[in-house]
Amino acid sequence: MSNPTQRFSRRSLLKTTLSTAAVGVASSFWADESLVAYQNNVNTNSRPSDLKITDLRVATIWKAPMICPVIRIDTNQGVYGLGEVRDGASKTYALMLKSRLLGENPCNVDKIFRKIKQFGGQSRQAGGVCGVEMALWDIAGKVYNVPVYQMLGGKFRDKIRCYADTTESPDPQVYGNRLRERRDQGFTWLKMDLGIDLMEKVPGTITAPKGASLAQGDKTQHMFTGIELTEKGVDTMVQYVATVREQVAMEIPLSADHFGHIGVNSCIRLGKALEKYNMAWLEDMIPWNYTELLKKISDAVNIPLATGEDIYLKEGFAELARAHAVDIVHPDLATSGGILETKKIGDMAQEYGVPMAMHFAGSPVSCMANVHCAAATENFLVLENHSVDVPWWSDLVAGVEKPIVNHGFITVPEKPGLGITLNDDVMKQHLMEPGYFEPTPQWDKERANDRLWS
Repeated sequence: MSNPTQRFSRRSLLKTTLSTAAVGVASSFWADESLVAYQNNVNTNSRPSDLKITDLRVATIWKAPMICPVIRIDTNQGVYGLGEVRDGASKTYALMLKSRLLGENPCNVDKIFRKIKQFGGQSRQAGGVCGVEMALWDIAGKVYNVPVYQMLGGKFRDKIRCYADTTESPDPQVYGNRLRERRDQGFTWLKMDLGIDLMEKVPGTITAPKGASLAQGDKTQHMFTGIELTEKGVDTMVQYVATVREQVAMEIPLSADHFGHIGVNSCIRLGKALEKYNMAWLEDMIPWNYTELLKKISDAVNIPLATGEDIYLKEGFAELARAHAVDIVHPDLATSGGILETKKIGDMAQEYGVPMAMHFAGSPVSCMANVHCAAATENFLVLENHSVDVPWWSDLVAGVEKPIVNHGFITVPEKPGLGITLNDDVMKQHLMEPGYFEPTPQWDKERANDRLWS
């Protein structure tokens, strides 16, 4: 499909830019060569005011390393937009929105977002709304012939700093070596997992009710598990970090995540013990919605706290920032509301003196949505990437610098929209299920009374 933008005829351009009285003067100004030169910079396959959404289709890839439902929104003029449902979420979150989108002008991004945002929720339940929002920006950028960041007000940076997910190991020497390799690859920010699962077989490190699960996937929230670290447990985890720090040195920022479902007091004791290793942030120590408890930890520990990958919309971030319950907001754009809402989150946090890092674990489609948002947000720090060890990940798309993550940075695309096209052959090699952007007529008429007030 083509990448259309606005069609200007000589007649319509004169009508919209000149008064009737000035036509005689203008005719000499708009010589044929002038019009040709002007239209060389304008795509002519689309009239933005007449665009209508005609379809929403999905192709789900996997082992990227996550499951990533990529969506495509089609229009009546051939232009299409790409988006992505958050990693691990269901494509149904996007498909259920299709009947609310058909016939809408995709360039009305904010209007459509406000129409569908009621169907999003915290964490992966927001994946459909956010994926649609990404695709709408992609279309708008294509038809107006500008990159998405330009429609957000321009960019603060040409390259986006990244940190990479790194496979953990119970041996701190092994893990330290892996993180040092990341540093040697050019990454200027590192992050490690530091969980109680590392001590599962070390006696005397954890106090827990019999039968309590130490697994990250347990459904019981941290404060209700009864799991606490012993003094030996704190010392063991601190020594683990000390070994890693010896490998990567103190000069590079080192964040930590996935501590396990431990209580607030254990979080405080561990955080205090880690202060001498100058961690860049401690992430998601307890669930994000306990503002007062997060502030209790933050006030007691002289290491930045970060949270936010499961928060939908800016209001939850605003409460945390106002209370200074965290030092860094950490939205996942595929959950937080999409490109514009995430920029709003960053701008809001900046007013409280709080920077923004960005969580991300998807395909290059969602990655580029993050890149445009990060470029346009002044208080941005660093963007996560889970896929630097997936050899074919960058090959899923074309049109951008390769490898996408190059020496720890991503170059901001200058092409219209998100700046990418899909490499169909590579995409088809990594489908989770049969079908590649097949029509979805079964979702055309799914509808209810969506009004939230009487």
